[in-house]
Amino acid sequence: MLGIIGAMDTEVAKLKEVMEDVNITKAASMEFYEGKLNGARAVVVKAGVGKVNAACCTQVLIDHFPVSCVINTGIAGSLKSEIDIGDVVLATDAVEHDMDVAALGYAPGKIPDMDVESFEADEKLRKIAKESCEKVNPDISVYEGRVVTGDQFISSKEKKAWLTETFGGCCAEMEGAAIAHAAYLNQVPFLIVRAISDKADDSAQMDYPTFEAKAIEHSVRLIVEMAGRLA
Repeated sequence: MLGIIGAMDTEVAKLKEVMEDVNITKAASMEFYEGKLNGARAVVVKAGVGKVNAACCTQVLIDHFPVSCVINTGIAGSLKSEIDIGDVVLATDAVEHDMDVAALGYAPGKIPDMDVESFEADEKLRKIAKESCEKVNPDISVYEGRVVTGDQFISSKEKKAWLTETFGGCCAEMEGAAIAHAAYLNQVPFLIVRAISDKADDSAQMDYPTFEAKAIEHSVRLIVEMAGRLA
């Protein structure tokens, strides 16, 4: 069974629309849509925005359903000039960029007492996602790289530069690494899929509303095709 998490209604609504034999379970103020997605057993859920909502959702999902993997779908701001609005980023790994214990000697993003520097996504899932995206979204580019997560909407050139220089991130968003963190603790394979909605700079507030819908369309097509391949 696939566990599919999006932060906002817009990121999961179209997936729910194409699901079959749906049963809804309510837990932790969230609705988990269980059914068939392009032939695969799946659970689709809106987590809410931010790391706490994302982590709570992931844990409830894993506790209540026999998921074999967790896929986080959504949108993000690009951190690299070559990654354009509408393109897709598939996570190689994820880092919580707002984790800051530098005063105690830890590097930016390092979580004390954890045995990993970042949370590595599943290679098999990433390969299937890349092939799926290339098939259903031939007009865009697919990139693989680090996703950086924090409870911030990135909309300044200075912050964008810091995220790129410090973490080597490909895109910035607000849930992925928290979902990765929870999946890692539960030893469940995961993948973060991000369609680019803005450039994470001074134009971000203008770009986001304009390109959000198109970016989501790309990620939804990818997820549906991916579900069929995993069925």
